[in-house]
Amino acid sequence: MSKLVARIKILPSESDSDIDSIPKTLKETLPEPFKLLAHKKEPIAFGLYSVLADFTLDDSEGQMELLEESIRKVEAVGEIEVINVSRQSVNIK
Repeated sequence: MSKLVARIKILPSESDSDIDSIPKTLKETLPEPFKLLAHKKEPIAFGLYSVLADFTLDDSEGQMELLEESIRKVEAVGEIEVINVSRQSVNIK
C-alpha cells in the first residue's frame, strides 16, 4: 500500500494556547499508521502562531478523516486546514 504525505496548518483554539505543546502531544497520541514527519511554527499576526505539520498516512479510504479527527482531539487545537496531500517519495537503496 502506498503512503501519502499531508501538510496541515493547525491553528490554536485560544490566543493564549500553548502552540509548542501541539507537536509533542501529536507525537504521543497519534494512532497507527499516522506519523508526524516534520513541523514548524508560522506567524499568523500580532504574536499569534500556527503549526505547519507534515503527516504520513496510508492511501486508503477514510484515512484522511481519521487523521483530521485525531488532530482535533488535541486540547490546544482550534481549526485545521489541509494545505496539500501528495504521494510519499520512494527511497531507492
